[in-house]
Amino acid sequence: MNPDFSTCDLCDAHKNDSDGAFRVLPPAFRSFGGRARFAGPVATVKCHEDNTLVKAALDSPGAGRVLVVDGGGSLRRALVGGNLAAAAARNGWAGIVVDGAVRDAAELAAAAVGIRALALMPLPTEKRNQGQAEVAVTIQGVIVRPGEWLYADEDGMVVLPQPA
Repeated sequence: MNPDFSTCDLCDAHKNDSDGAFRVLPPAFRSFGGRARFAGPVATVKCHEDNTLVKAALDSPGAGRVLVVDGGGSLRRALVGGNLAAAAARNGWAGIVVDGAVRDAAELAAAAVGIRALALMPLPTEKRNQGQAEVAVTIQGVIVRPGEWLYADEDGMVVLPQPA
């Protein structure tokens, strides 16, 4: 991954694309992790107030990937907390994007991983072993597929079908 990318430059380069391959995530996400900039191939989890599959993913080798979690935008339960952020950093994940809430703000900030989410919520999830992994997800109205590339920096997040 080239750490010198700029989402603004990527947007400038693709502003006239009309095929839908280049996508920009809405500015609804806040940065919570220890890294403001991250990029990598996408892995996905779709779940609702149950982070069983999020934990399973982050406990496995990340290999520089970005886990994109479709939590349906729910702010009622935190899908990622300090323990999972530490696991993500330890296991080589580049970043985590949660369409939902996270918790343990100080621990998230200390983790050497990029973390974007909608808000903080101290209440944890219930473990019901529900959800899907490695499926196309919709994040704030934007489709993101496993294997695509996500780039995040201080200005925002963009998705491309292949590395920029």
